[in-house]
Amino acid sequence: MAAFFLVIFYVFSPLLILHTCHRYRWVNKLGAVVIAYIIGLTLGNIGLLPRLESSAAIQDILTTLTIPIALPLLLFSIDIKKWLSVAGKTMLSMVFALAGVISMVVLGYFLFRGDGITDLWKVSGLLIGVYTGGTPNLASIKIALDVDETIYVVTHTYDLVIGVFYLLFMLSVGQRFFLKFLPAYRHADPESAKHGNFDGEDPYWGILQKQIYIPLLKALGLSVLIFAVAGGTSLLVPAASQMAVVILLITTLGILASLIPRVNRIEKTFELGMYFILVFSVVVASMADLQKFVAASPSILLYVTLAVFGSLLIQVILSRLFKVDADTLIITSTAFICSPPFVPVVAGALKNKEIIVSGLTVGIIGYAIGNYLGVMIGYLLRGL
Repeated sequence: MAAFFLVIFYVFSPLLILHTCHRYRWVNKLGAVVIAYIIGLTLGNIGLLPRLESSAAIQDILTTLTIPIALPLLLFSIDIKKWLSVAGKTMLSMVFALAGVISMVVLGYFLFRGDGITDLWKVSGLLIGVYTGGTPNLASIKIALDVDETIYVVTHTYDLVIGVFYLLFMLSVGQRFFLKFLPAYRHADPESAKHGNFDGEDPYWGILQKQIYIPLLKALGLSVLIFAVAGGTSLLVPAASQMAVVILLITTLGILASLIPRVNRIEKTFELGMYFILVFSVVVASMADLQKFVAASPSILLYVTLAVFGSLLIQVILSRLFKVDADTLIITSTAFICSPPFVPVVAGALKNKEIIVSGLTVGIIGYAIGNYLGVMIGYLLRGL
């Protein structure tokens, strides 16, 4: 019976998290993923969750299932045509951001690999994933590379802490600072750029309406089918590579499915995918041992800081050389470092609604390529 209630808690606690975020603005500013980690860490370390022989098995099953099911749902809404419509400067800025992230993560690996961090190459893969896509990629690479739960939570927690300082900088003085080095954004419609509502409605609102949840159930079924196909195919490769193959195949099949108009038009697939990400976040946070967290190497904090602000420095230098404007740099960097949900927030602070679509498109591209890059670069570093 206790095992049953443990499953119920893990599966349905995100409902409470989302309801709280919807009702209280200050909670929503923290973000659902942050709340999920706080709940998981707290309950997992003060002994409120049942400590059963079956608990570890339940946690392993949920962490193994949630990400492969979530990934296709997150990718179904991708619009490939928008990838091709991103303006030249935006695409150039995205390439600069990508070059900055990869170069700083690789540099950090060589700087910190003698500091006693267990499986540093896996941390490198995590950082590539989270700073090209976001939390979904971080979680996917955690599964693909079999990252220890405590190392994963430590890395993600440091990412959240550094991300707060990064975001505060971008929202406050970022634009004024970068305008000292970079040209100003040229508005296509200067008059319309002065106005715009940047406060989006709750993305989960209306998800239980019949016209939405029935197609959404079909999308969930397709996601499970993709997982099954990828899982079956992975049996053809050595056991050590199976999870990496599963994640990369799921990513590929999810992108291909997004090309089917009937799939691409299904509403709320991204939101349902994020629900599974929240389940994963609560589970994996509850598995982390805070005593190990306290003893974790502070080098991971330095590594995360280098990845975030070092990549930004590289992007600024390249943007100045190629005359990329300040707003475009800020929005593409935000899409990579903080993920697409923060794009409208930053665009609002910049009072520039024209860059929202570009920022979201860059972020979605990051979601799509983050898994490939994270797994590939992680294994390349392991071999060095």
